[in-house]
Amino acid sequence: MYEGAIQDLIDELGRLPGIGPKSAQRIAFHIIQSERVDTTRLIDVLRTVKERVKFCVECGNISEEDLCRICRDPRRDGTVICVVEESKDVMAIEKTREFRGKYHVLGGAISPIDGIGPENLRIRELMVRLGNPELVELIIATDPNLEGEATASYLIRQIKPLGIKVSRLASGLPVGGDLEYADEVTLGRAFEGRRSV
Repeated sequence: MYEGAIQDLIDELGRLPGIGPKSAQRIAFHIIQSERVDTTRLIDVLRTVKERVKFCVECGNISEEDLCRICRDPRRDGTVICVVEESKDVMAIEKTREFRGKYHVLGGAISPIDGIGPENLRIRELMVRLGNPELVELIIATDPNLEGEATASYLIRQIKPLGIKVSRLASGLPVGGDLEYADEVTLGRAFEGRRSV
């Protein structure tokens, strides 16, 4: 344990996701040893992000404007919506350059253990968007883990009665992976999602 402000900094850094006690300590000492101009620049960027960044009123993605750049883009296909858990998932899909539709960011996944239910996510907003008669398909791209699967199942049950085509991202074996290291669920899904060549 360190004294006062140093320990406070380590504690606050340790609250960040993915930062354990050792990493928090290393980052804190890096900040302490940095030039004042570098620390000031970091403080200014953090303050600016908190002041300017908000969530898109249409899809829930992060943006500095009311509508994010994807929702503003007239070239995007508004007949297809891809549902993701977080804004970082939008960026991951965008990097593939395979999807040209629009997104809906839920803001998390259903997780009863963490006290997160459907009412804590942006599902009501999604249901409003599904009222668009031009909508053709909804792609569910939640994470392939317990929470993501629970969220996908819930969404499918809510949306199927509306008559909208609902699909789920395929999951299976990673490129460069070995079959012997694949778990049963992944291998099973790879068989289910196989395609003819």
